[in-house]
Amino acid sequence: MAQKGVQLDQEILSCSICLDLLKDPVSTSCGHSYCMKCIKGFWDGQDEKQIHSCPQCRQSFTPRPVLLKNTMLAALVEELKKTGLQAAPADLCYAGAEDVACDVCTGRKLRARKSCLMCLISYCEKHLQLHYESPAFEKHKLVEPSKKLQENICSRHDEVMKMFCRTDQQCICYLCSVDEHKGHDTVSAAAERTERQRELEGSRQNIQQRIQDREKEVKLLQQEVEAVNGSADKAVEDSEKMFTELIRLMEKRSSDVKQQLRSQQKREVSGVRELQEKLEQEISELKRRDAELKLLSHTKDHNQFLHSYPSSLSALSEATHSSSINIRPLRYFEDVTAALSAVRDKLQDVLREEWTNVSPTEVDVLLSAAEPTTRAGFLTYSQEITLDPNTAHAYLLLSEGSRKVTFMEQKQSYSSHPDRFTTWRQVLSREGLTGRCYWEVEWRGRGVCVAIAYKNISRAAGRIECLFGNNEESWSLGCDQNSYTFRYNSIRTPVSGPRSSRVGVYLDHRAGILSFYSVSETMTLLHRVQTTFTQPLHAGVWLHHDFGDSAELCKLK
Repeated sequence: MAQKGVQLDQEILSCSICLDLLKDPVSTSCGHSYCMKCIKGFWDGQDEKQIHSCPQCRQSFTPRPVLLKNTMLAALVEELKKTGLQAAPADLCYAGAEDVACDVCTGRKLRARKSCLMCLISYCEKHLQLHYESPAFEKHKLVEPSKKLQENICSRHDEVMKMFCRTDQQCICYLCSVDEHKGHDTVSAAAERTERQRELEGSRQNIQQRIQDREKEVKLLQQEVEAVNGSADKAVEDSEKMFTELIRLMEKRSSDVKQQLRSQQKREVSGVRELQEKLEQEISELKRRDAELKLLSHTKDHNQFLHSYPSSLSALSEATHSSSINIRPLRYFEDVTAALSAVRDKLQDVLREEWTNVSPTEVDVLLSAAEPTTRAGFLTYSQEITLDPNTAHAYLLLSEGSRKVTFMEQKQSYSSHPDRFTTWRQVLSREGLTGRCYWEVEWRGRGVCVAIAYKNISRAAGRIECLFGNNEESWSLGCDQNSYTFRYNSIRTPVSGPRSSRVGVYLDHRAGILSFYSVSETMTLLHRVQTTFTQPLHAGVWLHHDFGDSAELCKLK
């Protein structure tokens, strides 16, 4: 009895969420107790619905209660720990909210270990023993615990559905096969499973083969990347060497020309200096004779004048002939300059005309850039995209892991951020998109604009140019219940196509291709753009009609 009492105490002091002894115990106003961490985690999952309830009695609390540690329960838990008991034994693992409960247990149910497809009942470890021990249950099939056992019961005849109607493609019971499915192509569920299993294995083999093929292609592409990198590195190294050689050659030629010019300069100056000295000597002699004649001309004594006159007229030194002096109009080296100018012009012509042969051509290392023709083909390029809350307009609510945006009546409590749209109800994705990628947008309400844009699109308050499609930084497809409209740089283009609440967007950034598709049972091209993209792009959404309108970036993987 004492042992039974201890077990009861342990059960009372256990958290019904984690099934362990209470840690930092707190109590709700309805009287149930939980670990602080467990109940907070449970309520965090209910925050979006703004309704918080007790996991046991389902009583609702509004607003979310502020919980404080229950010191009395904490003391009882510590006292219980001193007895050496830590948690519920393995055979007392009670079923939680997410577990499959044993259908045989009475009172508080234990967690099921197996479900029986014959009994259509789930069993805990204790009640399962009979299936292992009794020969009567040898043909029963045990599977992992399932909450969907009742789906195996025919709702009309309350019999186990062990047959499959290929005509109507549904599971049926034996009575169905002789009643409303009489004359249909029916087989046992096991036979149909075998056939479907064979098809499934074939599909798996096909997928695995495609995986192997794609892995080989990835390896080839990696080898191509390495080859391109190696070739480019060698070309850069060789080009640096060749340009260095060209530069050295030009420097040597420059030095040679400079040396030749200086040598010629020295010879020319030396010749001029020599002639200049001869002329200066002649000038000095002429001045001396002029002074002598001047002195003689002033002599008063006639006899003395006549006596000295003959000697004064003695011959002068031979005068320098004027033809030996060749004065050029300062154009000694213009012929050199002209020759160098001609060489420069020829070199420029060579570089200009032949550079196309030197410049590296673009290397295409990708597979064929043909656009896919089936949805399965597009899905191979599917991109996981989430919306950036730092760009969302204040009246846009993000949910579903930041994949869904809804136009709200109430202003959201976003913090100030330079990337936020302040005039138009727009939002951009976190991810920058390059290469080839595909995504789909599911919309509800009167209409939506599906767009792509550069990150640096203007966000100036009150400017119409900030709207998706009203500038050169964004492209948008407007969708409503009656029509489509493509918009770029403020130019609107009506688009025809089948109405659908789902739009597919295909982007080949490198090829400059942007395509919008209407997606339903088939894919229909609505509009294609061929341009040149200069920056990574971001997916965008603009909600411009009514409160409650929404758009969601679909999960495709």
